[in-house]
Amino acid sequence: MKFCSGYMPPEYAVDGIFSMKSDVFSFGALVLEIVSGKRNRGFCHTDHKHNLLGHAWRLWNEERALELIDNLLDYSSASSEILRCIHVGLLCVQQGPEDRPNMSSVVVMLSSEGSLPQPKQPGFFTERNLPESESSSSKHLSSSTNEVTISMLQPR
Repeated sequence: MKFCSGYMPPEYAVDGIFSMKSDVFSFGALVLEIVSGKRNRGFCHTDHKHNLLGHAWRLWNEERALELIDNLLDYSSASSEILRCIHVGLLCVQQGPEDRPNMSSVVVMLSSEGSLPQPKQPGFFTERNLPESESSSSKHLSSSTNEVTISMLQPR
């Protein structure tokens, strides 16, 4: 499947099914975006064509999750907390809604130090074929100009 809307869970995007875990997927995608400093939508890594969720999953499985962290973050003293955020983010974006935690569990996971279950493959774990202009690795910024006319009515 080549469709990814950024925060939309697979069950809603594909089948139009909304569940109590749909927001959990969106939250997980947002957590991974915050940690990485990159947007899920339009993300494309130079070494592979995975979206941000796929990239995070790949790094997690290769035990290189710290590479996901935005270079602008000073995480030297908080790397275990950021790794926990990545772990929880991956648990939230799992393919099946039944595999995702509920939001109250997410709060507990983020605020405690207990062990966490291993995440399963995320939804929309796809290789993408984005045009160069849509890729987050692209340096080219495109824009358009809209011409607008505004008429100001003045009373006499």
